[in-house]
Order: sequence, then C-alpha cells, then structure tokens
Amino acid sequence: MPRYKVIAVSDLMQDQATRVVLDDVPIAVVLDAQGDVHAIGDTCSHGQISLSEGFVEGDTLECWAHGSAFSLRTGVPQNLPAYEPVPVYAVEIEDGDVYIDPNVTKEIEQ
Repeated sequence: MPRYKVIAVSDLMQDQATRVVLDDVPIAVVLDAQGDVHAIGDTCSHGQISLSEGFVEGDTLECWAHGSAFSLRTGVPQNLPAYEPVPVYAVEIEDGDVYIDPNVTKEIEQ
C-alpha cells in the first residue's frame, strides 16, 4: 500500500482545507480547531466542486457552491442538496508530517 507524505502539519492553516492529489485522487486535508488532521474526498458529491475551496466550520467542510457541509470524520453530508457521502481517508502523523494512503478509506459511521 503506497503511503504518501503530503504536507507538514505546521504548514496546514487551522480551519482551512488544503488540496492534494495522490494517484489522481483529489483529497482535502484539514487541520481542525481541536488540532486533529482530517483527509476527505475533495469533490462534492452533489456538484463536482472542489471542497477544499469551501469553508471549514467546526467538524464540517462546506461546499462553497451549493452549501452542503460534509463531516470531516465520516464524509456524510449534513444537509441538502448533497445526499451521498465523500470518502474519508486514514491519516497518519509521523515526525510532524501528514501521511495518507489514497487507496485506503475509513469505514463510514453514520
């Protein structure tokens, strides 16, 4: 399983998404207000919009185009118009760096 070093934790801005592409998979990486790092699919399931251009509020990432907010922990949309979840990827922090395997998603807990 390829695991990629994507960014240093110190380079992430709190409550802002950073877009990375690993093996042609767009991923939004977020450092939340509690200091946790999350990685979710960067494409809104409603409108093919980059979520990393949206807004982080609490534990959600909101699509700027239509307002659907996705849980950073589960990928499940919290409101319409989106109703399909986005993938959530396992994050490992090692020596201050963020590692992600784009082929491994976390189980969705609804």
